[in-house]
Amino acid sequence: MAAGRPVRVALIGAGATGRSVARHLLAPAPGIRLAAICNRTIEQAARAYAGAGAKGARQVSSALALDEAARRGEFAITDDPAVVCEADAIDLVLEVTGTVEYAATVVTRAIDGGKHVVLLNAELDSLLGPLLKARADAAGVVYTYSDGDEPGVAMTLLRYLRSTGLRPVAAGNLKGLVDHYRTPDTQRGFAEKFAQSARTMTAAADATKLSMECALLANASGFRAGRRGMYGPACAHVNEIAGLLPADQMLDGGLVDYALGAAPHTGAFVIVHEPDPGNRAELAYFKLGEGPFYVFYTPFHLPQIQVASSIARAAVLGDATAAPLDGPVCEVLTVAKRDLDAGEVLDGVGGFCAYGLIENAGTARTQDALPMGLSEGSRLLHAIRRDQMIRFADVERPAGRLADRLWEEQAARWPAATP
Repeated sequence: MAAGRPVRVALIGAGATGRSVARHLLAPAPGIRLAAICNRTIEQAARAYAGAGAKGARQVSSALALDEAARRGEFAITDDPAVVCEADAIDLVLEVTGTVEYAATVVTRAIDGGKHVVLLNAELDSLLGPLLKARADAAGVVYTYSDGDEPGVAMTLLRYLRSTGLRPVAAGNLKGLVDHYRTPDTQRGFAEKFAQSARTMTAAADATKLSMECALLANASGFRAGRRGMYGPACAHVNEIAGLLPADQMLDGGLVDYALGAAPHTGAFVIVHEPDPGNRAELAYFKLGEGPFYVFYTPFHLPQIQVASSIARAAVLGDATAAPLDGPVCEVLTVAKRDLDAGEVLDGVGGFCAYGLIENAGTARTQDALPMGLSEGSRLLHAIRRDQMIRFADVERPAGRLADRLWEEQAARWPAATP
């Protein structure tokens, strides 16, 4: 980064999340310039700027035109992600669409174009994060999930605790509701109340988004799922979770999990283990309990605000907030939400057909599990019962998708580990 120059960001996606991010980055966030917004519907990109009080954004159709707009101090909008991925006037691409195929195309182009990448897209990162991180490393750019969403909040806290000499042994989300059978119809009223997509709210309720967020947290921390879908103990307060997860699994490599219904009802937690009696006496003195397991938590997660921290860390410090350590630790497999007939086409994340559950990668591969991120558009070859896991062998996938090719490359690079 040139001294005295702001980090020049291109935002990909101008839906509810994208508009919220744009509003806060244009507040403005110190040292960051939202130079361009790309959206498949160009009017939405213009709306995102206008909603933040930045009117008159210039529509561009080439990298040269975007560079010229930047030189004039103008904001740029486009419907072509290649424009922002190739422009010299962009330092970092922020992908927030929640898509898989489209986002995979954007992120690979951004990495090839020498751009840092920050994601608010658990759908993509939980599926292809390890491979995309490896490609970014080879290109000399940063690939990271963002602070503010629960995995980024948890990893920021976990890394801090490790820096103090404490030993984290579990981490995860606070979750208010898990109901595998929610659909866009059941969530539509709630979604409209908060100007959100019904599919997004469905994925948040049926465990798919939770599983994806905890899978990418597993890949970033090295922790595993204690069982398919995790334990998710009900808690009055998140402090209780240290006594409700299996101690032997926490001490044997660590766990990702979630606290159900726990105050403060938002944020993320990390559990540490302290065996030393002297240290435990000090922690008890400072009101953290008798141990040996202690809960630390962040009582908020604000992706539209905290994303600025991840942008700066990536572009200025070369630091990833949350990124895979190596190959996949956990995956999100596809489970039937209802009895499905042969010939039905799966409708993907947040739909009527299936929900996603976290599973350890070795087990998922041994069982031929179809990743939830690849499920959309797949046609069933035979009937599937409600709550039955769907395998690759059970479906015919759409031809020619980049996401499938990248997943196969990732699977070949990191063959299935022992379940």
